[in-house]
Amino acid sequence: MQQISATELARLLEEPGAEAIQLLDVREDWEFEIGHLPSSIHVPMQRIPAELDRFDPRRPVVCICHHGMRSMQVAMFLSHHGFERVLNLAGGIDAWSREVDPACPAY
Repeated sequence: MQQISATELARLLEEPGAEAIQLLDVREDWEFEIGHLPSSIHVPMQRIPAELDRFDPRRPVVCICHHGMRSMQVAMFLSHHGFERVLNLAGGIDAWSREVDPACPAY
């Protein structure tokens, strides 16, 4: 499992083929409502095992939470369950708000 910075993710999302990336936001409902990356899929952390079949293990997955700790745990879980390319957004949505998109509310 690798880390990706907010600025690296922003660049990656601008490249051809970016639509193949699965952005998995594992925060709670109330956190997701505050702000999230466009096209992210929202599945709170505790529901990941039950909803694992929603994701394609051959496509890249970027796990996202508030600061990067919960998403790191989910990223490790996905890696152990056969997902081929799993990245954790270092610093989470907080880093995204500060470094890439100030319109995304910080909390």
